[in-house]
Amino acid sequence: MKLTIFGATGGTGRQLVRQALAAGHEVTAVVRGEATGLGTDPHLTVVRANVMDPSAVESAIVGRDAVISAIGPRDLKPTTVCTDSARSIITAMRAVGVRRFIVVSANGPFSEGDGFFTKVLIKPIVQWILRHPFADVVRMESQVRDSGLEWTILRPPRLTNGALTGHYRRAFNRNVRGGFSISRADLAHCALECLNDPDSIGVAVGIGY
Repeated sequence: MKLTIFGATGGTGRQLVRQALAAGHEVTAVVRGEATGLGTDPHLTVVRANVMDPSAVESAIVGRDAVISAIGPRDLKPTTVCTDSARSIITAMRAVGVRRFIVVSANGPFSEGDGFFTKVLIKPIVQWILRHPFADVVRMESQVRDSGLEWTILRPPRLTNGALTGHYRRAFNRNVRGGFSISRADLAHCALECLNDPDSIGVAVGIGY
């Protein structure tokens, strides 16, 4: 496939690029600054562009089979980075006629599927501490759901720098009960697996060990 990956220099983004290339995909990585950690590969194209400007990223999306966004907030401050970037990407995708969109969210704002103690004791504390980034991903998900695209939302728990295992659990439109963490490598693996899974279209996919 021909893929465009946003957030390509982040922890999950680098895993997406690396694994997509290893699987034989042709990858366009959209970055804001230096292409740190992406390496060199004949099937990798790096595009520097402002993701918040739809017209600036259209050329990186046109002719692609799918778009994956791993853009996320970097701190606990009020932010709209997820919402605004998703809106811009969706606008660009509509303009150039690309339909498949996979976006990384978070399971923290949502409790469906969680066990009793997680839902009643743990989640309220986490949701208060991370209220600003969680509010952003909730707004982002609304943008994606209303996009009219063939979307998949990935909802991971706490991300780690652990190894790629390929062994994790998924749940549709609910969190994975007891799945308190996932490596960025396995999150990227799941995203790429969803590319060929029609059942994941129009679904929020919970993931965890």
